[in-house]
Amino acid sequence: MNFRHKKREKLDITLISMIDVLFVLLLFFMVSTTFNRHTEVKIKLPEADGAQAEQHPKMVTLTIDAAGTYYLNGQDGLPRKLVNQNINTLTQELRKLAEYSGQIPFIINADGKTAHQAVITALEAAGNAGFSHITFAAQHPKTEQ
Repeated sequence: MNFRHKKREKLDITLISMIDVLFVLLLFFMVSTTFNRHTEVKIKLPEADGAQAEQHPKMVTLTIDAAGTYYLNGQDGLPRKLVNQNINTLTQELRKLAEYSGQIPFIINADGKTAHQAVITALEAAGNAGFSHITFAAQHPKTEQ
């Protein structure tokens, strides 16, 4: 009988392929993760009683903050600030959208403390651009309990 121990072969773990798999997984998670974009405009809508508005799959939204700055929703649905706050610039941007979507609703989201002139300017620019379905956004008043 042979009781001698056999020499064990040294085990070798190849880390190269494991590192490759980890990099592929990392790349997959980076690409598939949605990142939070803090590009929303902070506004406080005025309160009003009324019926709930119909939800349309496509609509053009113009947001006006308390300082009177205009933000127009782009193709991705995120608000982007206009280059300048001139009525001509606003009308030009709205005309570009009206070519494709003049019959869809145009919604003006104005902060409750927005100057009246900024809202009237937006309304005039929307009319000049060819929008016919113009509405204003408001929120239902909170009921006190």
